[in-house]
Amino acid sequence: MPGMVLFGRRWSLASDDLVFPGVFELFLRVAWWGGSLTLYLMHRKKLDCPGGVLLSTYLIVLLILLAVIIGVVLAITCISMKGTICNPGPRKSMSQLLYVRLALFLPEMIWASLGAAWVARGIQCDRTVVIGIITTVIVSWIVIGATVFSIIFVFDPLGGKMTPYPSACPDHLDSNDSNQLINGLKTAAKSVWETRIKFFCCCVGNDDNTRVAFSSMAELFSTYFSDTDLVPSDIAAGLALLHQQQDSISNIQEPPEVVVHSPGQPQETDLDVELENCHHYMPFAAAAYGWPLYIYRNPFTGLCRIGGDCCRNRTTDYDSIEGDQHNCHFASILKTTGLQYRDFIHISFHDKVYELPFLVALDHRKEAIVVAVRGTMSLQDVLTDLSAESESLELDIELQDCVAHKGIAQAARYIYRRLTNDGILSQAFSVAPEYRLVLVGHSLGAGVSALLAIMLRRAYPQVHAYAFSPPRGLLSKSLYEYSKDFIVSLVLGMDVIPRLSVTNMEDLKRRILRVIANCNKPKYKILLHGCWYGLFGGSPDKCSTELDESNQVTLSQPLLGEQSLLTRCSPCYSFSSNSSPDSPTKYPHLYPPGRIIHLEEEGSSGRFGCCSAAQYRARWAKEAEFGKILIGPKMLIDHMPDIVTRALNSAVANRAACVSCQGQGSSVRDVA
Repeated sequence: MPGMVLFGRRWSLASDDLVFPGVFELFLRVAWWGGSLTLYLMHRKKLDCPGGVLLSTYLIVLLILLAVIIGVVLAITCISMKGTICNPGPRKSMSQLLYVRLALFLPEMIWASLGAAWVARGIQCDRTVVIGIITTVIVSWIVIGATVFSIIFVFDPLGGKMTPYPSACPDHLDSNDSNQLINGLKTAAKSVWETRIKFFCCCVGNDDNTRVAFSSMAELFSTYFSDTDLVPSDIAAGLALLHQQQDSISNIQEPPEVVVHSPGQPQETDLDVELENCHHYMPFAAAAYGWPLYIYRNPFTGLCRIGGDCCRNRTTDYDSIEGDQHNCHFASILKTTGLQYRDFIHISFHDKVYELPFLVALDHRKEAIVVAVRGTMSLQDVLTDLSAESESLELDIELQDCVAHKGIAQAARYIYRRLTNDGILSQAFSVAPEYRLVLVGHSLGAGVSALLAIMLRRAYPQVHAYAFSPPRGLLSKSLYEYSKDFIVSLVLGMDVIPRLSVTNMEDLKRRILRVIANCNKPKYKILLHGCWYGLFGGSPDKCSTELDESNQVTLSQPLLGEQSLLTRCSPCYSFSSNSSPDSPTKYPHLYPPGRIIHLEEEGSSGRFGCCSAAQYRARWAKEAEFGKILIGPKMLIDHMPDIVTRALNSAVANRAACVSCQGQGSSVRDVA
């Protein structure tokens, strides 16, 4: 940071990003130079054949060219190691070196072309020599192709739209011109992001919902990335530092006070009941994923177990199944839930933007009609997830602000219409009128099931919802408080999704900016130590966690490059730890649904949780505990539905053991 400026435009590459590519190219070039020199010295006496002079000339010039390139790449690598992320001064000569390096590609390309032409003539020389030279020509073109690909990869479409004013907020630019400039750049940024999203999601379709989702996602990304000059490696280094800083702080903190509750207290009893309910309903949430999750959880036997049903012809018993042409989904659902086919009222695997798969089943054990909504599993679901603007809900309840995540609200409305207008719930209650309604889901499905429960509560007052690993940025404050009476969320460990919201991402960005600005180590050392620490643990890197007074003054301005893109006149960042991150009104502060059960790991099962011996304990947690994104190896692993199921099994077994020991074991800590 900042991004490099070459040929009058900014690139998504910083001057300290060339250490690892430089080392790799040095290794390749030195090996190539050594091999070419060996080939020439061992076989120069065999080059007296027709055309051998051309081959000899090719090798000699190639050796000289490679030696020059090795020297330039070595200089680039050494210069790139200097300075820190926010102090590019020692690397100010990098631009000139890169111009020299790029200029050397021209003779290299010409010489590779001549070598290919000469070899193609069919020169009758020693076969070993010819094969060796063919190899050098092929390597030359591979390196050239890789370089072209790298240039395309680091190309920034907005790099040519740099503000021509050197100051942070130029006084000679009046407010109208400034606003027009900033608005124009933001519009360009949104357009670029929308083009990228359409390219990567080209197979999704182009209906109205998809176009709206593309626009919402582009708005989110352009807003989030518009006010910093970070390159991707800066973000990686910042995450590595935050992970170590987070662990360092937790190691020196005193252990929290343990609140002891006797097993007879209502709060403890309520936790046991709800934990058992979560344990019971989690298979329904997992079943909604269909056969892919079942095969993933049973890699050796899953295909054999459902293979016969996949090939079976559909009968009238399967008329309630939508979008499962081969019955594989239904076969896995039967295996996961343990129910019979007659227990299912409706199963839909119709999947579009804002339209999620779901199933409706009769749970005779709990006397409940269960609606399970599938979580994120397709590009369409990702677009639904990332339509993160807020949207008002029309509910027949007296609350001040009924606002929710737009994409999830749209998906909940779709399933609401299917359940009510298509008569699916009426059919279910006609079969079992005395049963209660329960909605469950995991991840995106958890958010949809929670909103669906709020929408259905007026018609079904006894409705309950169990949201497994729900997204944090879901409900406004009033809806969050309202949902506590009938919604229970379950969060495992460091799972990032229940901590993920636009405001939390803003906070994460500020923390990244703060920690990389305060670290005095070069980026390559940060990344090396971060990778080692993430994989194998050890001692956190010793970087200070607070900014000194001089850095506070410096960082009162946006951390942007010398040639900023979008926010030369943007509001200044405030790095006060007490200030909440500002966010546009499109993205207000949103909360997770209902009361929260947090499953915490006891002991250690390894950096990535690969060991099945991990033990978990359950407790009620406050919403504020998930107000910050935690960085760690398990932040994604703890979100996986099979890991959540395993942790639930452990937590339920542990609590059962505590009850059986009649108070002789340790009590589980519980926070109201």
